[in-house]
Amino acid sequence: MPATSVDERRAREAYRRLAAVYDTVYARKDYRAEARRVRSLIRQYGPRPSRTLLDVACGTGAHLRHLTQYYRVTGLDLNPAMLREARRNVPGVRFVRGAMQRFRRPDRYDVITCLFSAIGYVRSERELRRTIGNFARHLNPGGLLLVEPWFAPSDYRAGSVHLGTYGSPERPIARMNVSERRGSRAVMDMHYLVPVHGKIRYWVERHELTMFEASAYRAAFRAAGLRVRRVPSRFTSERGLYLGVRPAPVRASRGGRGPTRRVSR
Repeated sequence: MPATSVDERRAREAYRRLAAVYDTVYARKDYRAEARRVRSLIRQYGPRPSRTLLDVACGTGAHLRHLTQYYRVTGLDLNPAMLREARRNVPGVRFVRGAMQRFRRPDRYDVITCLFSAIGYVRSERELRRTIGNFARHLNPGGLLLVEPWFAPSDYRAGSVHLGTYGSPERPIARMNVSERRGSRAVMDMHYLVPVHGKIRYWVERHELTMFEASAYRAAFRAAGLRVRRVPSRFTSERGLYLGVRPAPVRASRGGRGPTRRVSR
């Protein structure tokens, strides 16, 4: 794998310790319902039939656990620790390591997803275009891209305090952070308290996510040659979903009525 950037190393480090407790922290997230919504959107806007799906920034594979019954799925993530958890959670599925900005796969896919606002880890509008362009290159003609955005600048509330407790009374986990803002980036230092072998383990993870305007997402999709629209996600955190369709090639009709274009519905 090519040398990683400083930003990629930071993103990888941010999840190294979290991986072991990630599913406990996000146990309340309804991945099953979100997967149903994704499947509904694929049936509405994706190619028919849709057989293959790549989940970029797949984490521990929680969405793929519910999508693998419908598609031949692949998970891609930058973090080796998260991929180890994913392989345990969804055995038999192919999981590969890669950065969303520059991964290269020999396969092309009917559907690519990038969920849970992972796209926020790209650092600039230029990098956003590069990333969406990379996704588009891995789509089959007529293929569908689904991206769940991070907060827009006007929606982010700097200075707010968040405290969450997770797990069970026998093995509780506590997380606390203050939402900060530095220019177009949301900065969150997540403070964790986790019991391990009779002792309390404490660590801090910094997450920096870029807040893009809707116009930046639309421009990135269009620059990649995708037809774009935004729809409600109906997820726990309603940030919407950007859908991009890679146009299928023009085909000549058999009836002599001129060229026809296959349109995803």
